[in-house]
Amino acid sequence: MFLNITTRVNINDKLLPPRYMGRVLFDVGGENIHLAVEGSIGGTTLGLHMATDVIQRGGRVLWASPFMPDNIRFGQLFSHISLAHSSRYHAMNLVGDFDQAMDILINTSNSLPSVELVVLDDWCESSGKIPSDKIAAVKRLAENIDDRICLLLTSKGSVDASGNSNDAIVARGAESMRKAGFEIWRLERPKDGPFRTLVRSDEKMDLKLEENGFFD
Repeated sequence: MFLNITTRVNINDKLLPPRYMGRVLFDVGGENIHLAVEGSIGGTTLGLHMATDVIQRGGRVLWASPFMPDNIRFGQLFSHISLAHSSRYHAMNLVGDFDQAMDILINTSNSLPSVELVVLDDWCESSGKIPSDKIAAVKRLAENIDDRICLLLTSKGSVDASGNSNDAIVARGAESMRKAGFEIWRLERPKDGPFRTLVRSDEKMDLKLEENGFFD
């Protein structure tokens, strides 16, 4: 069951105030993304950041995760979204039967108007091989929602034990996820501090993680 999550927001903010200048805009639409994250460095924040971008332009977001985002972090990311607009964010606990959860997401995305982003945060176990039945389930989800909806899956990446990769992390199940129609993204921390690198296919974005999201 989906629940609207509300928090304290600045209801008079209609445009980004000066302190949001330089905030990255993720103009997504129609992509299927498997995001591998290096440890706890902002994968959920990236999903929430993208959610506010979608909501600001009039879209609706479905969010599914075993654990709901921290209320304080949620409030920081949504601080520039009006209370009325924040009602376009719908969340559910991703627990129990995974296939049934996919059915709920499919049905809800097809019944609610203006759904533009579906996020499955921490959609699989934090380590080990991603089960083939889960990959099949998210492939079914991708195939049964509107082609204009961006589907974002976030999970913990792993270190390449073979030593054949120069990347900080590798996405688990990358080959299978590509075959299922997903782009592979990676979120890495190149050094200590707030700086992050987002790798999208062969493109790298240097970002700075701040209280209100990602800035360039």
